[in-house]
Amino acid sequence: MVKKFSVPCIFGNQTSPFTIYIGNPEGTHHPLHFQADWLSKERGGQIPPEVMDSIGKLKDLAEKNGVSFEDLCVYAISSGQEEEGAPEGQE
Repeated sequence: MVKKFSVPCIFGNQTSPFTIYIGNPEGTHHPLHFQADWLSKERGGQIPPEVMDSIGKLKDLAEKNGVSFEDLCVYAISSGQEEEGAPEGQE
């Protein structure tokens, strides 16, 4: 099942939220390859390298452990948001 996320993307010297979709990726490309390519060519934007790296690592981790890539992304992002909202020292 495809999951929808909003990530901060770079447009020139500004950062704005942009919706990305995570599904079961085609095996020979990065999970966000086609979306990043479209964003660059059609909107002049860029998915930040740290987001691309993190999503790539999650894909590898999901494959290694035989778990759903989409569900792992949901878990990782929701866990990260909880940590950001936690009081200092509670992370």
